[in-house]
Amino acid sequence: MAATDIAAERLTLTRLLDPAVLADPYPLYARLRREVPVHWDPYLHAWVVTRYDDVITVLRQFSAARTPKPEQLAAIGLGELSPVAAVLVRQMLFLDPPAHTRIRALAAQAFTPGRVAAMRSHIRGLVTRLLAPPAAIGRIEVIADLAAPLPSIVTAEMLGVPAEDHGKLKALSAEFAGILGNFQHNPDRIARMLHAVESLTAYFHRHIAALRSGRDQRSGLVASLLAAEVDGDRLSEEEVVANAIITMVGGQETTTNLIGNGLLSLLRHPAEWVRLRSDPSLVPTAVEELLRYESPSQHTARLAPADLELGGRRIRRGQAVVAVMAAANRDPEQFPDPDRLDLNRQPNHHVAFGWGAHFCFGAALARIEGQEALRGMVAAFPHLALTAEPLVWRPNLALRGLEALPLVAAGNGAP
Repeated sequence: MAATDIAAERLTLTRLLDPAVLADPYPLYARLRREVPVHWDPYLHAWVVTRYDDVITVLRQFSAARTPKPEQLAAIGLGELSPVAAVLVRQMLFLDPPAHTRIRALAAQAFTPGRVAAMRSHIRGLVTRLLAPPAAIGRIEVIADLAAPLPSIVTAEMLGVPAEDHGKLKALSAEFAGILGNFQHNPDRIARMLHAVESLTAYFHRHIAALRSGRDQRSGLVASLLAAEVDGDRLSEEEVVANAIITMVGGQETTTNLIGNGLLSLLRHPAEWVRLRSDPSLVPTAVEELLRYESPSQHTARLAPADLELGGRRIRRGQAVVAVMAAANRDPEQFPDPDRLDLNRQPNHHVAFGWGAHFCFGAALARIEGQEALRGMVAAFPHLALTAEPLVWRPNLALRGLEALPLVAAGNGAP
């Protein structure tokens, strides 16, 4: 079924399980926003919110502490997921202030504007090195050649773990990311996610042991979290491990998708690719528009902090609410002509990085990686074309990205 044929279908986010709708979810989002902007989804057992203003309200005011505790999972017969829950409940992504504030303040020290800006030349060099082999043959598989290895190398360096481990960590990160997507719709993936959680937990515990023994003297986020102390308070080793994992996953998966989704969007709008090639000063605003247009993170969940009304609907305390950022980013009330890609769109207050207390603290780094990836691609492949190979979107309903993006250098007459 084509995405444009959903008129007679139920209005639920589970329609994204249809590959055709997943390939183009924006007609579904538009109908949700127009017809039922705040509605109870009986398949998800959650409220779904799609208008920009309502999404901002949910992101700013609702609770992020939505992970069931291990004992709660055991009580409903899902005790096998307890190792996953034990990690998630310690991650800042799933905490409210003051617990969230405490951990975020420590972690964000590794992502200060000065530190991130100083990495730009290094990231530019990585892009150049990664693009040299595909540029020599006039063909690139964007995900495998650039979009996956670039953020995985950078994230490994930021964490202070061996950069040569980036491939292994990327694979485990992709599996872990399923927890943030739709594993509940695909129980066959549970065993793989459990393996990813166990492997990542063991990896970072080994790294911490090496740091404490002096066998590894690398600096980085893990070492900083271990040493950090605020008002006499230090993080436990389990908290360090849990937040190293979420930093790694967040730093890799969303940036991979930003680069892949962004290049596909540009090639589907060849006039904008030519515009960017002709005026590289557009790169910063181009990245912001690509984040809005094909948001790497499509939606996130919160819990209602009290009985309240939103969009004319009564939401009860503790009920789950799914804020669909990708729908908000195409809300015509906020973005004129929202389905048009405009690399110089201003203002552009998108919510691709979230909003409020949980705004992505790695956003500055992701932006630099996206900018340098675009600059590198324009320099190495000024004339690009899609191949005839079909595009396949990864089956993760929350983190939108391609399995692969094969491109070829085209003649001077092509975009």
